[in-house]
Amino acid sequence: MHKKLESLKNDKVKSIYKLRNRRNRDNLQLTILEGYRELSRALDFGLNIKEVFYSQDLFLGANEFELINKLEVAGAIIYNVTEQILRKISYRERPEGLIAVAEMQNHSLDNFPVVENGLYVVAETIEKPGNLGSILRSADAVCADGVIICDKCTDLYNPNVIRASTGAIFTVPIAETTSQDAFAWLKKYNIKTLAATPHSDIIYSEQDLKEGFAIIVGAEQFGLSDFWMDNSDIKVKIPMLGKIDSLNVATAATILLYEGVRQRNFVK
Repeated sequence: MHKKLESLKNDKVKSIYKLRNRRNRDNLQLTILEGYRELSRALDFGLNIKEVFYSQDLFLGANEFELINKLEVAGAIIYNVTEQILRKISYRERPEGLIAVAEMQNHSLDNFPVVENGLYVVAETIEKPGNLGSILRSADAVCADGVIICDKCTDLYNPNVIRASTGAIFTVPIAETTSQDAFAWLKKYNIKTLAATPHSDIIYSEQDLKEGFAIIVGAEQFGLSDFWMDNSDIKVKIPMLGKIDSLNVATAATILLYEGVRQRNFVK
């Protein structure tokens, strides 16, 4: 039997709304998931989904109740809420009628996969949730072996990161650490570091990327820090033919990831 919530003043509604704030998410180690696709992938990933809130009037498809039943079997408490409540706790302008509260995962380097000739991304001080989510989405698209988030400026479990990743946050191995520890880990396992910077004479497509390497991309405004610029094994540039001198960080990461895949799969 699903519990019903009909008042915006309900303490449960207030507690969910507070998870919009990063400090509250960090303190409680809880985050918000929203939408059929994200909840489905989180369930498949094995994330501990504690509560689910739904409003049938906002459903976009016909499979929502099947998913809700699976989530209930997995241990989630299910709340049937009014459309007004769902819109109150939603991040989206057009809610899909499904929101969940889930436990955050620990993302340390201790359990990060070591793959021979692996393909990795290091994302340093990425500020915008949409960019971080897009990097994760591209990493999933090429079956990258993992993403290391260094000196983070945005919360990995920000609902906008989860949304922009279209659930790739649950499919791509992720570690969060410092730049120094990430560099030491990469060196330990003989993974070369490839810095993306406009200040290089080497075009990315001319560099051999068939060995194990990590693409290093930096902050939207200032690019990579001196640490990565000074210590990276390789520096490459993506040619800019117009008047703008740099690409969006997620776009740059995507281009380099696909070049790595192209060389490995199609270049003999």
